[in-house]
Amino acid sequence: MRDEKEISALLQLVDDPDNDVFETVAAKLLHYGKDILPNLEHIWESTSDEFVHDRIGLLIHRVHFNDLQREVIDWSKSEYPDLLQGAILIAKYELPELDVTAIHTQFEQIRRNVWLELNNYLSPLEQVNVINSILYNFYKFEGHELTEREAKYFFINNLLDYQQGNAYSIGVLYLALCEKLDIPVFAIPIPRQFLFAYIDTLFSFLSTTPEGIQQVQFYIDPTSGMAYTQKDIDLYLRKINQPVSDGNYKPLTNQRIIYRMMDELRLNYQYNNEDEKANDIQQLMQLVYSGNSND
Repeated sequence: MRDEKEISALLQLVDDPDNDVFETVAAKLLHYGKDILPNLEHIWESTSDEFVHDRIGLLIHRVHFNDLQREVIDWSKSEYPDLLQGAILIAKYELPELDVTAIHTQFEQIRRNVWLELNNYLSPLEQVNVINSILYNFYKFEGHELTEREAKYFFINNLLDYQQGNAYSIGVLYLALCEKLDIPVFAIPIPRQFLFAYIDTLFSFLSTTPEGIQQVQFYIDPTSGMAYTQKDIDLYLRKINQPVSDGNYKPLTNQRIIYRMMDELRLNYQYNNEDEKANDIQQLMQLVYSGNSND
């Protein structure tokens, strides 16, 4: 329950020059959660005092960040974490008031456009070519290299609104589409890359066990949709002095994909000397995944 008198008294102490006093005040205000936002936003919009403006801005950020942390925990602990929702949570770090409904509407339209072009007689490569045609030719999504160090390319809303992304934002969209359309494309742990594999499960009528043999048909680069063979991957691994794989990759979990996406975003913030943002993302990473890496 809101205590209006306490809130009013606390807000009057926001400009106290003693940082210990401010932290005590902040802790009590943050206890109210998102309910305190209208009060903070009113002061932020009406004050001309730069010192107060900065402190209120910090409090608003903390309220949103605390709420985001709870969402990330709930997402990570769910039985089947939705990959698109994981990307939405990352975008909400920069844009807390993100229009999530609009993102789901845009995604559903893309999914429907792909679905209309699919049929049961397409080969694996033809299925992927349908997705590629919709994403890169019809919607004209453009993939930027991670080395460009632009945070905006990580955010799914930016990708859907402006058709600009990187391997992770386009990749999450690509994987989410495949999951909804029952196309067996999965992210795999290739060092220094975010690549997919089309993994068929083959069954033998001579086998006495129900388990099939998983076989990689080809690999996919989500920034362009380009397909690669096992020979291409082996050549890349030799180039970076990594052991050549037998192709039996274990697909990355959705938690691991979002963890890796956050890690690249964290490095991006560090590169641009945005250390506070990098630290925030580090905290979110710890909430997403606490087990051993399978990369």
